[in-house]
Amino acid sequence: MYEAARKHIEAEAKLEAAKRAKKIAQKRAWQLNGDEKVYSVGELANEHHVSTRSLRFYEEQGLLNPLRRGRTRFFTQTDRVRLKLVLRGKRLGFSLAEIKEIVLMYDAKLGETRQLKLLINTIAEKRDILEQRQRDLDITLREMQDVEEKCLAQLREIEAEERQ
Repeated sequence: MYEAARKHIEAEAKLEAAKRAKKIAQKRAWQLNGDEKVYSVGELANEHHVSTRSLRFYEEQGLLNPLRRGRTRFFTQTDRVRLKLVLRGKRLGFSLAEIKEIVLMYDAKLGETRQLKLLINTIAEKRDILEQRQRDLDITLREMQDVEEKCLAQLREIEAEERQ
């Protein structure tokens, strides 16, 4: 009984120590990063409804670059904006390679005109692909409607014959 109580107290002490260490790490990150707000992995994941594993993946792909304090990662406002761009790009059907190219242009300071022209060209290409898919879907829907109408007509004929 005594051993179980001691282990419980030790576990609580470790948890409190971890919480204190996290707060200290956050304060250090804020001090090192000026007044800019930083976000923990969990905060950023929750805010954008993605998993922490997704954030890690985007980091591995070079799309996010968090501050590191020991084993703890903190994301800056820049990372937050980049994540928004990544998620928006995914919703629009861009590949990660295309998203990365666009996002990295902002870091390269190559000029807003070049960035905008690249984005406009990429959007035009995606629009062409989506419009072709829409045409293909329209054709498929018309074909399905024709088949359905023929099936319904045949069914009415069969039911009419059965009633006679």
